[in-house]
Amino acid sequence: MTKKYDLYAIGNALMDMEHEVNDDFFKAQGIDKGLMTLVDEERQNALLRALSGKLKKQQCGGSAANSIIANAQFGGKGFYSCKVANDPIGELYYQDMLDNGIESNLSSTTREDGVTGKCLVLITPDAERTMNTYLGVSSSLSVSEIVPEAIAQSKYMYMEGYLVASPTGKEAAVYARKIAEENGVKTALTFSDVNMVKYFKEGMLEMIGQKVDLLFTNESEAFAFTDTTDILTAREKLKEHARTFVITRGENGAMIFDGDTFIDIEPYKVKAIDSNGAGDMFAGAFLYGITHGHTHASSGKLASLAASKVVSQFGPRLKWHEAQDIKHQVFSSND
Repeated sequence: MTKKYDLYAIGNALMDMEHEVNDDFFKAQGIDKGLMTLVDEERQNALLRALSGKLKKQQCGGSAANSIIANAQFGGKGFYSCKVANDPIGELYYQDMLDNGIESNLSSTTREDGVTGKCLVLITPDAERTMNTYLGVSSSLSVSEIVPEAIAQSKYMYMEGYLVASPTGKEAAVYARKIAEENGVKTALTFSDVNMVKYFKEGMLEMIGQKVDLLFTNESEAFAFTDTTDILTAREKLKEHARTFVITRGENGAMIFDGDTFIDIEPYKVKAIDSNGAGDMFAGAFLYGITHGHTHASSGKLASLAASKVVSQFGPRLKWHEAQDIKHQVFSSND
């Protein structure tokens, strides 16, 4: 049966607001560098005041949103379930999704009152990203935002690990996974952040269920999840939870398990400016490849090149023509 969507994704809807800062800013504001920290509205507003004049870019984001937009830029068809408020930021988010060709559960008339979530992405000269996030109404994302018909019409259903920190978000992810399994739709999960694995491992196991078809993790997340610091041990343990998986390794490329063998993906050497969204880009590009008949190896090559391109500029997205150029470069020869 022909599917309407290549990818159905569920995640926290956050307006990404990127700012350039130096390490002194972290010391002055008491911020833990390199981590994603959840903050309340008052704290985020205070940070916004301190960041006045440093805004580099803003656009709709959130981990799964970045991935599904990446997927669309390569030519994939996507549906995104999320929650934004009936405020100006929520309207910007909704319109940005439409502009990127993403269908969603959102509309101009059904959004509730409240505050749309925002993620302050703080970029330092060493290209490290530090995030302070206020989820706003996204913290109450629930099964109400899930669209079962769209899941059934998709090749893959993709969950972001950040949902594990919200009881209703985790419930929504588990519900979506079960719908996917009942309809023969493949399931995918990204761990998202090492703290999600460290502090919510039981919830992450609930999201995984018996096994997901595809798991995305970086090395630190994989080590935390499998309670080891040895990559060979970690990858064997991951087989218990995922039929296939990708371990991204930063400047060392990536390791892919295709269900039978391990494939090493070489990195593309670039000067990193902003690491924000590299993992999201990798996932979106990889999912595009495997949902369009390409091998795990060539899909990994596409994802690695796309991620290297996105870290060499500001923001978690490529331009449409950049994605097309990368696709033609990788897939110009036969798999």
